[in-house]
Amino acid sequence: MAGVKVLVVDDSRFFREMFATELVKYLPPGSVIEKASDAYEARKYMRTFMPHVILLDVQLPGTNGIVFLENELKGSSFPVVAISSKESYRQEAMAAGAADFMLKPVGMFSSKRDFYSALAKRLLAAAGTVHTYADMQNRSWCQLIAIGSSTGGTEALTKLLTSLRPPLPPICIVQHITPAFSKMFAQRLDSECVLNVKEGASGDILQDNSVYVAPGNKHMRVTHAMDGYKLICEAGPRIHGVLSSADILLESVSHVVKDKSIGIILTGMGADGAEGLLKMRHAGARTLGQDEVSCVVYGMPKVAFSIGAVERQVSIDDMAQALTGLVLRK
Repeated sequence: MAGVKVLVVDDSRFFREMFATELVKYLPPGSVIEKASDAYEARKYMRTFMPHVILLDVQLPGTNGIVFLENELKGSSFPVVAISSKESYRQEAMAAGAADFMLKPVGMFSSKRDFYSALAKRLLAAAGTVHTYADMQNRSWCQLIAIGSSTGGTEALTKLLTSLRPPLPPICIVQHITPAFSKMFAQRLDSECVLNVKEGASGDILQDNSVYVAPGNKHMRVTHAMDGYKLICEAGPRIHGVLSSADILLESVSHVVKDKSIGIILTGMGADGAEGLLKMRHAGARTLGQDEVSCVVYGMPKVAFSIGAVERQVSIDDMAQALTGLVLRK
């Protein structure tokens, strides 16, 4: 998904800076935010910046936001999401031509993540891009992403996942890690990522914009659920000397999700995941492997590449962009 250009028009410097630094984390990669403090500045940016969508505070000094919206933006090529701390402005803003209206965060959202995620979706909808994950499923072929990694993988996964932005299909990960640390690793990623991250558990229904890390002492598989997919996490014999095994996850994806999936092998010692990734590719999935230069240990990706399981090798620095591109364009 290409980045979007958002013009934030708000007389509050606090909100302008907050939107510029936080909102962009929830928009597609490459998105840019510009800031204006009033209608006069907004007019200049409309000519030079040419935003895809405008986030407009309805209470502006000088030319009131509602007046600006109705007289200059209504019917223009600049869609507007109006925002205010007062619900009473909703009807007036929508009547003046706003595509949507949202309240500023005043304790009504359970977390900052909830607010920015909701605001990003509304801005994207107004801009005419992907509205929600359900809409994306209708446009995008990919329904699930599966990743295997080992030595050096915690750092690689952190770099990849913190660079990803919704909307995305569910992501399932096998990282060779001890049981004592798999839940802690998932919790740390959750605190650092825009996506929701948790340790996987049997019965979890896979949700969009969510990441599931396999428990360190159980194999993790994907199976069908009534309206999608769910996880099975259970103890079993070590595969390639490891538990969890990337081969178990990737092979399940090849059978269940088939050609509507993407498989990735990241840095790691040994051969775990290579055969599973090959089965995914034979099932029609798209596959990526971390390149040698950016790997801590070029073991798992090397074996996968040598047997023809890896369609394309990518530096970890470029993996998020490569993955996002595949999700949107098979």
